[in-house]
Amino acid sequence: MTQTKVMLQAQGLHAWYGSSHVLHGVDLEIRQGETVGLLGRNGMGKSTLIRSLLGHVAQREGSIRLFDQDISRAKPHEVARLGVAYVPEGRGVFGNLTVRENLIMAERPGRDGRADWTMERVLQTFPRLSERIDQLGALLSGGEQQMLSIGRALMTHPELVILDEATEGLAPLIVHEIWRVIDEIKCAGMAVLIVDRDWHRVLSRSNRALVLQKGQVVLQGDAETMLEDTTLPEYLGV
Repeated sequence: MTQTKVMLQAQGLHAWYGSSHVLHGVDLEIRQGETVGLLGRNGMGKSTLIRSLLGHVAQREGSIRLFDQDISRAKPHEVARLGVAYVPEGRGVFGNLTVRENLIMAERPGRDGRADWTMERVLQTFPRLSERIDQLGALLSGGEQQMLSIGRALMTHPELVILDEATEGLAPLIVHEIWRVIDEIKCAGMAVLIVDRDWHRVLSRSNRALVLQKGQVVLQGDAETMLEDTTLPEYLGV
């Protein structure tokens, strides 16, 4: 991984919500095809970091580059067009559209014209969605909505997939299914930035990881090494 090209690089990121200073000089680097774990207790700035990278946080400072383009002040739709797909906490499914319509509305070629994540492939990956193809998003279970959210992201043929608490609140069987798909995404060569409370599973799938505490990086490095770090549970509150 050390010789692969840097895809996304953030330096000195600060972010605010009103007068609340949430991120304090965060640096982050993601290389092509790399999986990076983002860990930390609730309220430590993980989602704010993701939202800052995507352009959702208006009050931010620092440098963000994606494919060597400066996106420090880019809007969310501009970041998405450059090949970043976001699976948000809360899923963000359009409840008044069917499964088919949710998928079709996201479909577009990748940056290099790739179109290998067809609807057929997404439905093969998530057979449950195939069974509910004409059902409204609002009528799906939480697990099915999460599958739809991930499937919709894949149909944009992204270079980087950002997963924010993809398994939160789901039944164990569905959690197992989501992790299986995350493994498939990795094998397909996409870069992944993943936030999840199950840090063992995150680190076992990541190349590198970083831990946030009060909006600052307090621990980072090779994921395999971090799995052995006896101080890690202190930062995660476990």
